[in-house]
Amino acid sequence: MQQTEFLNVVLPFKDKLYRLAKRLLVSKEEAEDATQEILMKLWSKNSMMEGYNNVEAYAMMMTKNFCLDRLKSKQAGNLKLVHSNYKDENVSLQNELEVSDSLSWIERIMEELPEQQKMVLQLRDVEQYEFEEIAELLDMSATAVRVTLSRARKTVREKLVQKHNYGIK
Repeated sequence: MQQTEFLNVVLPFKDKLYRLAKRLLVSKEEAEDATQEILMKLWSKNSMMEGYNNVEAYAMMMTKNFCLDRLKSKQAGNLKLVHSNYKDENVSLQNELEVSDSLSWIERIMEELPEQQKMVLQLRDVEQYEFEEIAELLDMSATAVRVTLSRARKTVREKLVQKHNYGIK
């Protein structure tokens, strides 16, 4: 098999090989290396490829096996496995600043609320008091506490959305 024939056969599914490798190895660089390695192995076996019914299926199987071998190998200690429940403990500086900014805006908005709404919001959402406890502390009914809390949250939400959407039409 000549080089052009090989490229015509292999190039259409090269991206599939990469995606499979990326899913298994997670690392973009490792996936690129694995794809390159599989393409090299396919080229070295190009004389036998004409005997295969489905070269793409063969290449996918090679990719899967190569990636699993990489994960089992001693070099796998360098690979970072990421699962769907992986939690990144390193919060980016930008995210930290955005959260800090939002919290300061919420504090400013809370200061503008009527005194009763401010107290109910503080006691329920910040101090984690139960509705009955708040009702007893503020001499209100539990239903009135829920209504007041709902109105306070709505006001905070609307003003925060208005702040975040400022200048966007």
